[in-house]
Amino acid sequence: MTTSASVPTGPEAAIGGGTVTDRLVDANARYAAAFTDPGMDARPVLRVAVVACMDARLDLHAALGLELGDCHTIRNAGGVVTDDVIRSLTISQRKLGTRSIVLIHHTGCGLESLTEDFRTELELEVGQRPAWAVESFQDVDQDVRQSMQRVRTSPFLLHTDDVRGFVFDVKTGLLREVAPA
Repeated sequence: MTTSASVPTGPEAAIGGGTVTDRLVDANARYAAAFTDPGMDARPVLRVAVVACMDARLDLHAALGLELGDCHTIRNAGGVVTDDVIRSLTISQRKLGTRSIVLIHHTGCGLESLTEDFRTELELEVGQRPAWAVESFQDVDQDVRQSMQRVRTSPFLLHTDDVRGFVFDVKTGLLREVAPA
């Protein structure tokens, strides 16, 4: 499989001496030249919000058979449910009509090799301790369960009856459902 990652991206290899960001802006100009307003609003057609890891190996739309406008996608390191994810889900439900929530973690996640010591290392380096937790984990299934529980118990979310959690296998592309606690 060829991806844009197979194209050299270092400063010396950039097209026309530009940066990776320049390459993205150029790609956007080509996209915009052929762009047609799809005539949709911000409400997802399938009324679902997907919370997933930011890992570049997860092509969520392709893996889930989704099209533009089908869902809200909220991504972060680990796909964990944090206060900011609850904020986004609350807006998604209360103002934009979503009713279902799908949580997706994955095999081989980088958060499995981190610990909260990462925050201490940052503090030593920059002189300030981050206010946020790393949210590292060693058991991906247990972390999916914890994320489902955080969603189900949030007082801000109106619709918590259709919350399901999965682990995406980065080697096979298959989802495996995790039973709630």
